[in-house]
Amino acid sequence: MYKLGIDLGGTNIVASVVDDDYKIISTAKRKTNCPRPADEIIDDMAAAAFEAIESAGLKVCDIEAAGVGSPGAIDPVNGIVCYANNLDFVNVPMADMLKDRTGIDFYIENDANAAAYGEYIAGAGKGTRNFIMITLGTGVGGGIIIDGKIYSGSNYAGGELGHTVIAVDGEMCTCGRQGCWEAYASATALIRQTKQAMIRYSDSIMWKLCENDINKVSGITAFDAMRQGDAAGKAVVNKYVHYIAVGIANNINVFQPEIICIGGGVSKEGDNLIKPVVEFVNGENYARNISRKAEIKTALLGNDAGIIGAANICNLYK
Repeated sequence: MYKLGIDLGGTNIVASVVDDDYKIISTAKRKTNCPRPADEIIDDMAAAAFEAIESAGLKVCDIEAAGVGSPGAIDPVNGIVCYANNLDFVNVPMADMLKDRTGIDFYIENDANAAAYGEYIAGAGKGTRNFIMITLGTGVGGGIIIDGKIYSGSNYAGGELGHTVIAVDGEMCTCGRQGCWEAYASATALIRQTKQAMIRYSDSIMWKLCENDINKVSGITAFDAMRQGDAAGKAVVNKYVHYIAVGIANNINVFQPEIICIGGGVSKEGDNLIKPVVEFVNGENYARNISRKAEIKTALLGNDAGIIGAANICNLYK
C-alpha cells in the first residue's frame, strides 16, 4: 500500500505519494495563492493529491491514508487547523474537508512536527525513541519526539522552540517578544547580522561576494567569506554559531534526546556548523559528566522530511 503526504505552505502546496520504504514516487504542486478562502485552498490540495496519485500510476483505493503538514496550531486528534496566521485559517476542519473531496482518510499535523517525524522515521532520528529536530530557515522551527510520539503540549501549541528567549530584552522577534532564539539563530537573523558587519567593515570581502549590493546578501555570504580568510565573515559566523549552540544546549538540558538534528539551508554547511556547535554544547550540557550524551547531527531528508512525515502521521493517530 501507499500513503499520501501534503506539505501546505504559504507559497506552495506539494502533494506526494510515499511508499512503505519512505520513498517519494510522485509529486504534484499547486500555488497556495493565499490569502483566500479555506475551501479554495483545500480544493487545490485535493486536486494536487489526485494528480500525484495518477502520476504514480495508482488509484485512490491504493492509498492507505494521507496526511498534511500545515502551518499553525493544529488539533491532530480532530484534524482541525485551529489557527494559522499566514493562511488566515481559524478552526478549519481540514481532515474532514479533504476526506469529503477525496474519499481518503486524512490526518493533520503542524508542519514542523511533520518534518521532525519524517526525520525520526526515515532520516537522522531513525532508530531512536527521543529526538528533536531544529530547522533554521526564515524562522527557527522545531519538532519534539518523546518515546516515539510527537509532543505538542496540552493545547497542541507546544514545541515552539524558536520562541524561547536567549537574550533578555534583546532583538525584537516577529512573535512580539524580545530576545527569542529565532531572532538570533534563523537564516533571516544571519542575513541581518551579515549586513550589519558589512556596514561596519567596508573592506570586507563580503562586499565583493555580493557584487557590492547589500541586498544580495544570503545565508552563505559570511560562510563563504570565512572560507576565504575574511576576518569580518569569520566573526559573523562565530557569533551566529554561538547563538545556535546556546539554544541547542538549552534544548538538550531540558529534553536530553538521543539525537538533536539541524535542518534548513544553513545546515548544508555541515562540519563548519556542527563541529563548533558540538564543542560549545559539550561545555554547557548539564549532563556533560554522563557518558551517554545527546548527539548533534545534520538532518538528512531536506525538503522531503515534511512530506514523508505527513504521509505517515496516521501511524500516530489512527
